[in-house]
Formats: sequence, C-alpha cells, structure tokens
Amino acid sequence: MQNPEGNGAESSLPLIYRVKRLVPPPVWRGITSPYWWWYNRARHQAAALFDARLRESQKAVEVYRDCHRGRRCFILGNGPSLRHTDLSRLRGEITFGMNRIYLLFPEMGFATTYFLAVNTLVLEQCAAEIAALDLPKFVTWRARRWFGRGPQTLFLDTDYTEPADFTGDPTRRLFEGSTVTYTALQLAYYMGCDPVILIGVDHNFTTQGQPNVIVVSSGDDPNHFAPGYFGKGFRWQLPDLQASEAAYCLARDAYTAAGRSILDATVGGKLTVFPKVEYRSLFE
Repeated sequence: MQNPEGNGAESSLPLIYRVKRLVPPPVWRGITSPYWWWYNRARHQAAALFDARLRESQKAVEVYRDCHRGRRCFILGNGPSLRHTDLSRLRGEITFGMNRIYLLFPEMGFATTYFLAVNTLVLEQCAAEIAALDLPKFVTWRARRWFGRGPQTLFLDTDYTEPADFTGDPTRRLFEGSTVTYTALQLAYYMGCDPVILIGVDHNFTTQGQPNVIVVSSGDDPNHFAPGYFGKGFRWQLPDLQASEAAYCLARDAYTAAGRSILDATVGGKLTVFPKVEYRSLFE
C-alpha cells in the first residue's frame, strides 16, 4: 500500500494538506468551513429538491423502525481479524455488512442481512458489484449518480460535517463519524437491536499517514480481510482513528442512556470504547 508518510512525506502530501499545516487551526476552519458545508452537504440537499429518491427512501426506511426490537445483531467490520473469526456461526443471526464485505459471501455461504456503505470512493469504484447484491442496501445520498431506483436500494442522508451527533434515526440526517461502523450503529439502534455486537472492527491499520488523505494502493491490502479488498490501483482514504473513537463514544453513551448495549467481540481488536466479550462465548 502507498504510504504518504514514507520517504519525502512532506512533498508527497497534496498541496492543500501542506498549506493546512502552515495556517492556525481557527483561521483554517474559518476559511474552509463554508466550502465544506456546500461541498459535503448543501449541494446534496439542493439536489434532493429535484430528485424524489431521497424522500422516497426516507419513507421506505420507516418500515425498519424497531423491526428487530430486543434481538441481538452483529456488525461486521472488515479487518484481518475476520480471518480468525468463525463466521459460520452467524448464519441465522441479524447481520450488518459494510463496504466490500460481499467479497466474503461465497466463502461464508450466505449474505449478511443488510448492507451499508457511505464512503464515496468505495461506492464509486464498486457501484456495479454493490447494485447486484440481493439484499437491502443502505447507501449515502452522495452516491445517487451510481445507483438507480430499486426496492432494495435505500438512500441515507449522511455526511461528516457538524454537528457531530448520534440521532439513530435514518429518516433524518445521520452523522458518519469518520467510519461506516458508526452509521451502522445508528441503523441498528433504529431497528431496536440489543445488544449490538461488533466483530472485525480491528481499529488498527498497518498503512500510516495523514488522516483522510486519498491514496492509491500499490499492492496487496494488509488492512482488511482480503489482499484484494483495496487492491492495487484502488483509491481510498487513510483512516482517522481518533475521530472514529470520538464517534464511538457518542454511540456508547446513546445506547447506555436507552438501557441498551454495544459489545466488542473482535478477535484481537485494538478498540477500547466498548466492553469486550469473547466471540465463541456468544454461541454457547
């Protein structure tokens, strides 16, 4: 994988990131906030005025409110630890798969109950594969250009601008929290799931660099369950683990306030926000 913090790291960073380092943070936010508000949110809201698909999806999502109330579910991250997790035990469970989890479906012998993706780069490069999945698919409204109408394609109004909150209501705006797993936690909350169990959320990346910088993979992917997950030539964003942790804390507090829980059964995971549970013990 390409490492933008390797030799010549400063010169390899895009110009905007080099300029950002020279400008005081308050000044930078004042300069860039209006642009990002337009780019990440306002223009997509404007598009929804002339395209009914978002409103149709928000109406269709209402059928999922509390549809799994009081039942446990599993949210599958895509870390290498999935290779050390007996996924066959999940047959018959309520499961949320994300991004390129479908690469594992043939090996698993079944698909997840739901699919979710909000990262624009993933959706752009994998749209045909995702559209072909025969299961309910929740995708960000930003990806509308690559997806048509369909009973199994549901658009979500998601973004990663302020406010950073946990609404748990996909008929409204959802904060993405720098990780698709945070959006999945809000979907599971809306569906009434309890407890919600994370697996494959390793929270640990071999590839290092400036968070959110877009890089192009130069070889096999060491950060996910398959070498070809973000294989050679794939464009992806380096993770912001600190921002993800802040979002996870919001989710933990929201679940706790509602008398519900999030558990972390990731094998060898580095995330410390949620109580740990041994995966095999969940099936004894």
